[in-house]
Amino acid sequence: MNYQIELDAAAAAFYEKVAAAAGLPIEQVLSDALYKLAGSLSMEALLKVREK
Repeated sequence: MNYQIELDAAAAAFYEKVAAAAGLPIEQVLSDALYKLAGSLSMEALLKVREK
């Protein structure tokens, strides 16, 4: 599947610099960042459910 996201100029510049420094394509850097964010949000949701 192919998804497209819009980034503001500052976020795009940041991820482009990260990708260049890591020697990775920007798509990989964005994918990794979104995957990590999804994992963090999932853990927060699970913790909230356990607290109830």
